[in-house]
Amino acid sequence: MKISNLKIVNTVTGNRINKAKAAFTTRRVDFSVCHSLQSNVIPKSGDLVLARVVEIGQQTRLQLATGRRAHLFPGDEIIVVYGNRYAPDQFEGTVPKNLALCHLVAAGGVAAQLHSKHSKMKTPTVIEPIGLLTDKQGMTLNLSQFALKKIKSSEHRPLTLAVAGTSMNSGKTTTVASLVKGFTACGMKVGAAKVTGTGSGGDVWLMVDSGAHQVLDFGDAGFPSTYLIPLKEVEDIVTLLTDHLTASGVDIIILEIADGLYQRETAHLLTSQILKDKVDGMLFAAGEAMGAKSGVEWMQQLEIPLFAVSGTLTMSPLAMQEVEFHTDVPILTKKSLSSPTIVKYLHEWFPVQEEETVFAERMLATA
Repeated sequence: MKISNLKIVNTVTGNRINKAKAAFTTRRVDFSVCHSLQSNVIPKSGDLVLARVVEIGQQTRLQLATGRRAHLFPGDEIIVVYGNRYAPDQFEGTVPKNLALCHLVAAGGVAAQLHSKHSKMKTPTVIEPIGLLTDKQGMTLNLSQFALKKIKSSEHRPLTLAVAGTSMNSGKTTTVASLVKGFTACGMKVGAAKVTGTGSGGDVWLMVDSGAHQVLDFGDAGFPSTYLIPLKEVEDIVTLLTDHLTASGVDIIILEIADGLYQRETAHLLTSQILKDKVDGMLFAAGEAMGAKSGVEWMQQLEIPLFAVSGTLTMSPLAMQEVEFHTDVPILTKKSLSSPTIVKYLHEWFPVQEEETVFAERMLATA
């Protein structure tokens, strides 16, 4: 038998695992089940890998599961997850076909083979996979094993809003956090989730810091990234996360859909039945007026219930004037989203038919 077909297995001590820097993407993993390292295998998205830092590049620090950003040094052993990356402003990468040298394409802990990068980016930090983590039975540990379990969907889903945008860095997460602030200022429990994207702690922590009662992301559904996963699984992520947020007793749910309208998973999700079933209203984030106008027209053609435009364009009074001139959708700034008056605004936008619901009561009290 050729050596390339062999699965070389070495036991790994708990001390070695504990000393390694475990990335944000591994936060749900129970490392007590780790037993061995397996090499000469083909990795899959979600597989956990113990790797050694070879050369520091764009990522000088690693987001840990604890929330701390740990400095990286050549020779450090880290635990990250194989996954795909789609980021026009940063990197494009996919899961490699072997355990050869690869790249840390996301500081949240995603390992991939680099395909392209934005010119402003340095080459990603280079890592050397030591082996995939396995359990006592020799089965490779994958994030999917530690995902939230499916639960029965509630018949009484809270009002659910979603935020999409023209591209990454258009202000989507800031918009979500601002909405969380506005609703919590009214005494409401807010559930927030990022349903697509690449594993990173920054967006999750911003939602937590803004006051959300519970925050989830696709990592809690067992995915290091949603890029290139089956489109049905993207829909399943939305269902799983909204079901768990509903079960947590929140009054309102706010979802972030990553990247832009042209991105594969985003485009599918916004045209899927799941959006109609799970989302009551959409807010569109854009960086400039033309993108806002195109996005508004795109959503209106799909009959998506769009209630406002926001995003980084609201930093510019002139950009807002352009949007106001070319669209008929209201613009909401970060300040207005963070204010309790957001409830009054939505009370006027949404017909309140079930006054016994918590959200309706809050809206009516504020209005």
